[in-house]
Amino acid sequence: MMLTPTAALPEQRLRSHCPFCSMQCSLDLHVTPGSRLGYEVKPSLDFPVATGRLCQKGFNAFEHTVHPERVMQPLRRLAEQNSGRSNKAGMSGGLKGKSLSPEGTSPAWSQAAWPEALDDIADRIRQLQEQYGPNSVSVFGGGSLTNEVCYLLGKFARVALRSRYVDYNGRYCMSSAAAAQQLALGIDRGLPFPLEDIPQTDYLLLAGTNIAECQPTLMPYLLAAKKQGAVIVTIDPRRTMTAKIATHQLMIEPGQDSLLISGMMHVIIEERLYDAEFVTAHTEGFEAVQEAVRAFPPERVAALTGIPEATIRQVARGFAGAKRGMVLTARGLEQQVNGVEHTLQYINLCLLCGHIGKPGSGFGSVTGQANGQGGREHGLKADQLPGYRSIEDPDARAHVAGVWGIDPSELPGKGVSAYELFGKVLDGDIKAMILLGSNPVVSSPNNARVAEALAKLDLLVVVDLFETETAAYADWLLPGTSFLEVEGTMTNLEGRVFYRPQVFKPAGAAMPDAWLLCALAERLGRGRYFSYSSMSEVFDELCRASAGGKADYSGLSYPRLQEAQGLFWPCPGPGQTRTWPSSFACARATASA
Repeated sequence: MMLTPTAALPEQRLRSHCPFCSMQCSLDLHVTPGSRLGYEVKPSLDFPVATGRLCQKGFNAFEHTVHPERVMQPLRRLAEQNSGRSNKAGMSGGLKGKSLSPEGTSPAWSQAAWPEALDDIADRIRQLQEQYGPNSVSVFGGGSLTNEVCYLLGKFARVALRSRYVDYNGRYCMSSAAAAQQLALGIDRGLPFPLEDIPQTDYLLLAGTNIAECQPTLMPYLLAAKKQGAVIVTIDPRRTMTAKIATHQLMIEPGQDSLLISGMMHVIIEERLYDAEFVTAHTEGFEAVQEAVRAFPPERVAALTGIPEATIRQVARGFAGAKRGMVLTARGLEQQVNGVEHTLQYINLCLLCGHIGKPGSGFGSVTGQANGQGGREHGLKADQLPGYRSIEDPDARAHVAGVWGIDPSELPGKGVSAYELFGKVLDGDIKAMILLGSNPVVSSPNNARVAEALAKLDLLVVVDLFETETAAYADWLLPGTSFLEVEGTMTNLEGRVFYRPQVFKPAGAAMPDAWLLCALAERLGRGRYFSYSSMSEVFDELCRASAGGKADYSGLSYPRLQEAQGLFWPCPGPGQTRTWPSSFACARATASA
């Protein structure tokens, strides 16, 4: 399959960004006549993030866009396949390894035109909402969608469907880190500093993150820090690829992060190595932390963790004594039952030592998915409106409703988290789901429960590039567009918002996700709220909706992002590169053995 460039005579170099991890490395497609794909992928040398590199994911990013098994037009499940939900899933819970026919469909599907698909979906939504109420229909998004699509999904759920039930798969990734940062710092931000800060640090703790394999193009920043003399400590149960560059490898058991950091803070407080001036001026709850770690002297922590007491003391003293110290965490510790507690302890460690809010210092959680940061900023979470506003805040509701042209009373209240969303299906509260850019049968915890929920739905609409395991339960499988086929903005792990251009026209009959939502809204009688002539209009509205919020994009625009190759939020006007509130609250300090 060959894609058609948006320009009649494409340049030899077509710019885009890798769709996979949160680095969002820039790549160029160079026209290569006679090659298998027609293009060769090379790293962009002038994008200020990945230092002119791509990893294997980036070099192969073009492959899935031209894969022969891509869904190319709307597919409707055949009536005989709908006689029972178990038949719909083929009793196997998915279609993994199943090949489509040369015509692009499996025996379970029949091809349909867009008007038929959209009319049927809208009719069935109306019927279900008339019978069971507006909250009977839900929306589930993904962490690789553009900011514009994430924004429209949240707006679609609340304005077109008037439903409270919307969430996305990013809830599974960083919810512990988000909760901890909200408690301690008052803001949910992956990295509150630019990547260029990392080489400036003197002491770097990497906890529960394997950057060498998950974000390989981030490694040059770590290597640059090491070259400048930084001490690097990895804290992980495994001897990872990242650990090969570490000065110290602390191989703890899962669940022991809080215990280890309690031991380190015990040393720092006992030996008065903490930054007393910073603690007094910028934190609350020092006494609570002091009391919490009192019972965890390093000798006790050594006996419980297996980490030598001398190593605990050495790392504690080194981090506290460093001029600039930094902590980076990720899913390894965050996706544990006490992930919030673990993350809070690492934040407490940074606050205790004054390693925050200045170049080369700080706490950061390394975002995983491509747009895991931007997706949660603009209304794709159940309890948030654009700009990181709480949906329960009357002022936030009034502001966003004003931008959307509706009365604040029309906005529904907060919904439930992604995991709980499937519980609502099992309880019978949710009867339908529109699922865009996610495969929860594979990626969700307790996926057998998710499969059971999907099988119970009266209507499941899946928008994707492929016939996934989740699509095995769908009534309608609609063709999605790849990262090369739509323009939009993304927000990477450092909070850099950048413009990603459209390179190719959508393949087959695929419709850009944003326009699909607008077309559905029109059929649901809410089209006047989704009348856009371009994607830049969607972004401009997003910026207005976010104005005054924590994630303020109001000073951004497509032309400005294109000129600057990305700007950091908050950006109510001129860009700034770090987020540092004037005071911090360290309100919760817990330690457990």
